[in-house]
Amino acid sequence: MKIARRIDGLQPYLFVEINKKIAEKRAKGEEVISFAVGDPDLPTPPHVIESLRKAAADPVNHRYPESAGMPELRQAIADWYKKRFDVTLDPDTEVLPLIGSKEGIGHIALCFLDPGDVALVPDPGYPVYAFGTQMAGGRPYYLPLKEENAFLPDFTGIKDYILNNTKLLWINYPNNPTGATADLDFFKRVADFAKAHNILVCHDAPYTEVAFDGFQPPSFLQAEGAKDTGIEFHSFSKSYNMTGWRIGMAVGKSTAIGALKTFKSNIDSGIPQAIQQMAIAALTGPQNVIPEHNAIYQRRRDLICEVLTKIGLKVFVPKASLYIWAGVPDGYNSVDFTNELLDQIGVAVTAGVGYGRGGEGYVRLSLTVPDVSLVKGLSKLAGWRNTRRLVTKK
Repeated sequence: MKIARRIDGLQPYLFVEINKKIAEKRAKGEEVISFAVGDPDLPTPPHVIESLRKAAADPVNHRYPESAGMPELRQAIADWYKKRFDVTLDPDTEVLPLIGSKEGIGHIALCFLDPGDVALVPDPGYPVYAFGTQMAGGRPYYLPLKEENAFLPDFTGIKDYILNNTKLLWINYPNNPTGATADLDFFKRVADFAKAHNILVCHDAPYTEVAFDGFQPPSFLQAEGAKDTGIEFHSFSKSYNMTGWRIGMAVGKSTAIGALKTFKSNIDSGIPQAIQQMAIAALTGPQNVIPEHNAIYQRRRDLICEVLTKIGLKVFVPKASLYIWAGVPDGYNSVDFTNELLDQIGVAVTAGVGYGRGGEGYVRLSLTVPDVSLVKGLSKLAGWRNTRRLVTKK
């Protein structure tokens, strides 16, 4: 049996390896505090869980769902976008519920890329942008996200022969892993660039509702011309702590939504309707859970940034997202520093290079650490330099 080349050369997903290392240490009886994965530790809101309980008992929801999603959910998504961003969406042609936004992110390349076509991919960036491109036979062209550019891509240096073959552009703000944010002026420049080169913009926006200090991140679709040039992926995972329920959405340009809808109809049978009812409850129910959760994340952000700064790391304090991006100390690369923290003090962080070559020299820490573990982890980090000196003396 011979595995297809597209799989044979594929590296394991970033967090599979991280979780494996953590599990090995814990199996030896060692305590590990993990700041590695952005999986909210706060529970799904009670009223959302109650909607699932009621929907699960209804026999209507025991049958195959429609791959395009329930009309009531599409309408709720459109209404939420109007209320939150003042963006008008047609629920029938410009809204598509997804089995988690990752599903759509991974599959959109198969709708638009033929073998040899190019997707512009941020570096560092969420690994699925490049993975989906490669699975479609396309070629990722990496756009560096540099500190001096506030971790925004620069389109000016892309050669014509690349642009002539480019079909997709990925952007992601608030950003994973850097925590950077973008404004409507940047999104307008993106839309103008995409229109000039006939490129579909794919904006990954799961963190717009996780924001601090009164900041409200915009939607790409708010920018002039954006709905004519792109789509936006959003998620219930981070806004409503629903990572385990696997539900998200794609919204925007109707031809792109239609292509993704056609693809979905041929490979899956849709989202369980009881979970769609949860999403409706989340969007239409009390929204006070969002600022309540954000207050917890902001407190954690401040504590983590304070400790990292004290031990000598250069910290980029985020206005939004679930992540702290920090430069590693002099004399380390990102993998060496990550391994030392795990081996010497039992703290897991994510090496920046895991998000691409542009992430070298940085590490990412997540805010989704329960408070008890957070205190333990920060205590360990605060003592890292002392531990390092002891190890050096040995």
